[in-house]
Amino acid sequence: MTAAALPAAVVIGLDCMTGLQTARILARRGVPVVGLAADARHPCARTRVCRQIVEGPIDGDGLLGTLAGLGPGLAAAGRAVLYPCTDAAVLTLSRGRDALAPWYRVVLPAPEVIETLLDKLRFHAYAEAAGLPVPPAFVLGSRADAVAAAARLTYPAVLKPPVKTATWQAHTKAKVFRVEDPADFLATYDRCQAWADALVVQAWVEGTDADLYSYNGYFGAGSEPLAGFVARKLRQWPPVTGTSCLGEECRNDTVRDVAERLFRAIGFTGLGYVELKRDRRTGAHFIIEPNVGRPTGRSAIAEAGGVELLYTMYCDAVGLPLPAGRTQRYTGVKWLHLRRDAQSALHEWRGGRLTLGEWWRSWRGRKAHALWDAADPVPFWADIGHVVALGLRRGVTNPGRPTS
Repeated sequence: MTAAALPAAVVIGLDCMTGLQTARILARRGVPVVGLAADARHPCARTRVCRQIVEGPIDGDGLLGTLAGLGPGLAAAGRAVLYPCTDAAVLTLSRGRDALAPWYRVVLPAPEVIETLLDKLRFHAYAEAAGLPVPPAFVLGSRADAVAAAARLTYPAVLKPPVKTATWQAHTKAKVFRVEDPADFLATYDRCQAWADALVVQAWVEGTDADLYSYNGYFGAGSEPLAGFVARKLRQWPPVTGTSCLGEECRNDTVRDVAERLFRAIGFTGLGYVELKRDRRTGAHFIIEPNVGRPTGRSAIAEAGGVELLYTMYCDAVGLPLPAGRTQRYTGVKWLHLRRDAQSALHEWRGGRLTLGEWWRSWRGRKAHALWDAADPVPFWADIGHVVALGLRRGVTNPGRPTS
């Protein structure tokens, strides 16, 4: 089948790092890519790998309307494959899959599986009942629940919403808040309790960034893992509760086995990601959270390591032979977000936890990049320009403050 005759891949959320990486990976395989972006001026949406970029809503009824409008034109080459790049987009597609079926392939498990895995309250209850390793947690529906939990928690702990809604994201960019003691916990709860219908507080698993492992996989019919890849963080930004900015592939069969056990037991199909953390005191691994139905920021390290997660999904969806690269070979590849890792490393260096030599050595070896691509350089430089401009604006409005 020629590239012109291939069904399109529609990347929903091109205006984020995950969307950009997804578009590049698929375009390199000759797949025609259409990008949907809430903000077409975002640095990541400045890529040239897409055949078409459409600006509009990337979740909710607005997304469904946009897809319905695009569908007839895309379907001439066969039903397009959808790649949602945010949890909100996954939920929208899951709930609207029947309306989209004439024009699109929605590679997701049953709606109740998606709802369970994306909602932290439902997932924690499921995991405990299934005997999966999760840290102790409390559901907080009121301040009385928070007061009761404060007396029973071990500290530090992590406070987070069941689902990152638009309301939560309008108030903070933080995924979670680490709390150090009962007073800190209750003060943090009071500050953010109105941002979600309920909150979850979970015991902190002791360890460093390097104790955070992830499993990325693609599951076909019968929840069979058709491709899988294990990696771990080396650094993250912001510190403690941020997102990976430097990671490396590694072998951890416990992480692989726990992840595949979860997805097989719940009847999962599609792209599945699980983050686990190893407790440095006991050596036990605990599930921190799953992210399902979409690519993640770590999809690119799998592709760089020879495991074609996203293309495997495409081939499985459209009926092409699966690619040969679906088994991890442990070649030591790394994944790097240059700007964020520079911020993280500088923070660690200032704190005396990282030397300049260690920083330099951590960048050595074969790498996949989050934004940098010599063949598609504009998103990287646009991101740098955006950060510099933001820093200058902050310096003008707050001349006495640093512009970090």
